[in-house]
Amino acid sequence: MSIPASTNQLVESLEQYEDVVLWINDTLTPRDGDDDDSSPLPLTDLTELDHQITQLLTTLDIASEDASAQIERLIDDVSRGIPRLAYDLHFMKDGASTLQNALVGVLQRSRDAIPKETSEALDNLHQLDTVKGRMEAAREVLREAESWSTLEHEVTSLIAEKSYAKAAERLSEANKSMVVFQNTPEYDPRRNLMVNLQNQLEAALSTALVSAINAQDSNACKEYFSIFAIIQRESEFRNYYYASRRSGIVSLWQNTPLVDCEASNEVATQGFADFLPKFYTNFTSLLNTERTSICAIFPDPSFTLSQFISSTMSSLQPTMPQRLTSYSSHHGELSLTQLISVLRATEEFATGVEKIMEKVQFATSPMLPPKSISTPFDKPQSHRRRSSRMSISLRPQPAAVASSMKPVTDSLDSMEWDQEVFQPFLDFQVDYGSLERRFLEQSLLNIITSDTREKVQAADRPRLFRERAIDIFGVAEGSMGRCKTFTHGYGAVGLVQALDGFFQSFVDMWTADIQTEPYSSSSLVKNSISDGELSDLDYTAQDWSDIQLSLHLLASGKSVFDRMMTFETKLRTYLSQVASQFRLAFSDPSNFLIAATKGESQLLEQSTLNSAELHSLLLSIENESNPREPPFSASLRHQPAAPPPVPEPLLLNARKALSTFAQACQMSTTKTILCPLRNHLAGYASSPSWRSNADPALMTSSNDLRVPTFSLSPSDTVQRVAEGLLNLPRLFEVYADDDALAFSLQTLPFVEAEMLQNLSEQTQDLPNQQSHRRRPSSYMKPNAIDAEVVSSAWLVSLGHTFLEYLTAEILPAIPSLSVAGAAQLSSDLEYLSNIVRALNVEHSALERWKSYVGMDAADGIKTLNESISDPVDPVLERVAKLCGWR
Repeated sequence: MSIPASTNQLVESLEQYEDVVLWINDTLTPRDGDDDDSSPLPLTDLTELDHQITQLLTTLDIASEDASAQIERLIDDVSRGIPRLAYDLHFMKDGASTLQNALVGVLQRSRDAIPKETSEALDNLHQLDTVKGRMEAAREVLREAESWSTLEHEVTSLIAEKSYAKAAERLSEANKSMVVFQNTPEYDPRRNLMVNLQNQLEAALSTALVSAINAQDSNACKEYFSIFAIIQRESEFRNYYYASRRSGIVSLWQNTPLVDCEASNEVATQGFADFLPKFYTNFTSLLNTERTSICAIFPDPSFTLSQFISSTMSSLQPTMPQRLTSYSSHHGELSLTQLISVLRATEEFATGVEKIMEKVQFATSPMLPPKSISTPFDKPQSHRRRSSRMSISLRPQPAAVASSMKPVTDSLDSMEWDQEVFQPFLDFQVDYGSLERRFLEQSLLNIITSDTREKVQAADRPRLFRERAIDIFGVAEGSMGRCKTFTHGYGAVGLVQALDGFFQSFVDMWTADIQTEPYSSSSLVKNSISDGELSDLDYTAQDWSDIQLSLHLLASGKSVFDRMMTFETKLRTYLSQVASQFRLAFSDPSNFLIAATKGESQLLEQSTLNSAELHSLLLSIENESNPREPPFSASLRHQPAAPPPVPEPLLLNARKALSTFAQACQMSTTKTILCPLRNHLAGYASSPSWRSNADPALMTSSNDLRVPTFSLSPSDTVQRVAEGLLNLPRLFEVYADDDALAFSLQTLPFVEAEMLQNLSEQTQDLPNQQSHRRRPSSYMKPNAIDAEVVSSAWLVSLGHTFLEYLTAEILPAIPSLSVAGAAQLSSDLEYLSNIVRALNVEHSALERWKSYVGMDAADGIKTLNESISDPVDPVLERVAKLCGWR
């Protein structure tokens, strides 16, 4: 493939075509020596074609931006010049008129001054001079025609005599005269003759040239190079030279079998990671050898050495991308660490090559002044090199200013050898997020494999959760180093996403265990607190064990959450360092590089890793690290300083997973605590008292005396339930010092942030001596949630959960209500309502049941009729059905 080396050549070649598709096809068509276009391309050529298309698109993009910038400058120049143009035209018109009048006068005076005989003599002399010039031109054309007639014989004779320099000079002279035959029928035959003779000379020189190159005869190679340059075959000379000098390193690459790359018939003894540093060492030795030869032969040694490196890397078979793909597939999920080692070796090679290139530059330009070294206090100069394709800028700039910043590069900056070296790694670097996630998931699988080999006792689950969390965060801490080494910070977005999904997967596994596996074990013994002050509670030894297990898991979740917050702080610090490094590189790209070389930095900069999402992430991290202070105002002098903004969480899904885990533990604890109360209500809906026909307002004595009664006592079931509810605060007094209860209060059922705020305010208003359940001040931790708030939140959640079960499942299951049954139910609900209010619980469904059941038939029917036009309350509709109001 042949793609123009510079933007100007690309634009010039594009201007020669009217159809863009035709230009692209011609540009990507193989040149001399390539296979036929009609034959299908092998996989290697397709890969090379893909790289060429990528390079072509990048060059077109840069050319487009350069053209846009030039058009903008032209528009600005024209806009500034148009207002003065009218004045200049008017001034020029006046001057031209004055000059015309002056010339007419001078011409008339000159005619008047010259006699008629003299004028006629001058006209004759002018005519004779014109004839002489044309005759001389005709003579030169005849001489050129005569020389072309003997050109083939002369050049062939000189080639046979091995007078290659004279033959080249003769062809050069003939080539200069080709312009004489332009647009004539003689042009094409003479052009074909010229090309044929040049081919003969090149063929005659090729054998001697290859011998001189192999013998490292710099003088002979230099002489041959001058001959090739004279006949305009300089590129062919370079191809001969590159192919001969790289043959050894290419053979080393091709003939070395590797155990973790493509299949080989030979017995492989080493892996790609071991072979690549040796290959680079040999390549560096070759470049050090060629440094002297190239400087002696070529007039542009820096450019030549860069082309030599690029052509060598592109001629490797199998190609570097193919070997990297096979290498990554061989190592599977853990390929990231292997790719990092290979990339590190490549960066070390590139650093060594940069030193060689600097030596070449200094050797060819010894009188160049040294570059000035800027200090952190120097202001950026206007000639600083700034990439026109920078898509991330942590400092916003106007579009006009950004487009006018043209990169000023020296001879080293224009080299593309390092892009050829690092281009094969770019696809893997772009896919860093996926590679990191696969590595972390495989590490997680390896960590939990030991847990699945044998059955883990339920009592050991909390401890195992904390231990595995230590292993998990240990693996995750290495991810920041991998991101830095493999993508130089450009993979920050993929890093955050991979870590977030990794932690989420880990926590979700434990949440699934809680939700699916019943925790019961004979090794769990009855807690000692059930033998003492709480022995009267209706909990079995297994219930106490389940409560303890849930609380221990909740405590483990809090430990993991604290560790996650610490890790997120480290991650935020790393991202802040990346943002600072990017800012330095963007402000002064000449002295601060993001990657190992300028070419690698440019490849990463132009890749999809350099996205708006990365810009947003780094900008938010930088704003959190250095919040901008508002302008000083006298009216704000005496106001307290505003608290620093709370940073946005980075591991959002991991936090949600921990909240889900805490909610599962809380639901398990709630279910165990409320289990005795639910057992009391097992036969409540089928109680025969709901169908009793006795008048609840009268009670018959033993002597048939009807004694009026003013209220009904609650049923035994409700009294036992009430006792259980009133014992709940005693239960939480025992666990008042357990920090696990305070973890993730916002995920408790029926507890909202506003409710927690109200509970906290109510607790702060209470005097210390009236809060007998509050922890002593000596046990209070800074910024810890008050134990009273924690107990109140749990009691509110338990109360609402129980009442929701009562009103949603038990009460609707009552088959029917007589008048006496409705009175009994109203008494029970009234009693329960008073009990739960003592626990700071107000349940709207319970209040509606109590209100509707307490109505007589007339009031109930009236209320039911009044609510027909509106959506009917499902509680009213159910009570009406039970009481027979409709």
